[in-house]
Amino acid sequence: MNLPFVQLDVFAPRSFRGNPLAVVLEADALDSTCMQSVAAWLGLSETTFVLRPTEPGADYRLRIFTPGGELPFAGHPTLGTCAAWLQRGGVPARADVVMQQSAIGLVPVKRSAPASATTVQRLAFAAPPMRPETVEPGLLGQVCTALGLAAADVRASAWLDNGPRWLALWLDTANTVLQLEPDHGALKRLRVKVGVAAPQAPGQETAIEVRAFASPVGVPEDPVTGSLNASLAQWLIGTGARPAHYVAAQGTRLGRSGRVHIAQDAQGQVWVGGDVREVLQGQIDVSTL
Repeated sequence: MNLPFVQLDVFAPRSFRGNPLAVVLEADALDSTCMQSVAAWLGLSETTFVLRPTEPGADYRLRIFTPGGELPFAGHPTLGTCAAWLQRGGVPARADVVMQQSAIGLVPVKRSAPASATTVQRLAFAAPPMRPETVEPGLLGQVCTALGLAAADVRASAWLDNGPRWLALWLDTANTVLQLEPDHGALKRLRVKVGVAAPQAPGQETAIEVRAFASPVGVPEDPVTGSLNASLAQWLIGTGARPAHYVAAQGTRLGRSGRVHIAQDAQGQVWVGGDVREVLQGQIDVSTL
C-alpha cells in the first residue's frame, strides 16, 4: 500500500532552516501501531497522518506522532499538515479559514493569501486556550540544575498547557538561552518538557529567543515549536512582558533560523504563524506494516 507523502519545512524563512515535518495523506487504513512505527523510523520531531474528519465543521482530521508517542496537539504539525492538504487540492468549507480536527478539538488555521501553485505558504493557527500554573519549587530547582541555570537567571516560571504541557522559563537574556547545555538525561528522568525564552538585545530582528527541550518524547531539542510558542505568547502578552505583536527566533543553536510570527487580534485571540515550504513529495510504502 503506497500512500501520498510530503515533507515540509515549517516556520522557515528559507528552505532547510525551519523544522521539518513528514505528512502521510489518505492514512485512514493505518492503525496507531503503524503510525507510531512510521514516525519512529522517520525520526523527525513529529510526523502527521491525515484522515477523513469525524467532527462536524472539520475539513480534515490529523493524528500527530513523535518518535516516542502520540501528541494531542502541536503547532508546526498543524501548519505543515494544513499546507500539505491545501497543496494537494484540499478545499475548505469556509473560504477564510481551514478547520483542522485534532485530539483537542477543532483548530482554525488561516492563510494570508489564497492557495496558489507556489510551494511556500504563510499560515497561522489560533492558539488553543491555555492557563498558566505555578511550578513546584523543588521541581523548578531540579530543572534549573539540569539546565545549568542559576536562580538569578530566571525571571519567571510557569506550567503552560494547551495539550502539550511545558515547564516554561523566562530568562534574563537571549545569550543565557543560547549558552544552555542541558543534561537531557536528567530532563528525561524528570519527565518534563522544558521551554526557555528571553528577550533579545535592542535592535535585533526578533523580539525573543526560544529553545525547547523534550527528551521525554524522544526529542532532545526541537528546532521550532509552535505549541510552546503559542503558550509562551499567551503567557508573556498576558503578563505584559511582550507586546501583542512580535516575532520569535528558535533553532539558532541547531543551525536553524526559525521565525514564529505572533499576533493577538482585537478579540484577544493569539495567532501563531510562519512560512511553510514544501521540500519533498512522493509516496511511502506501508504495505509491510
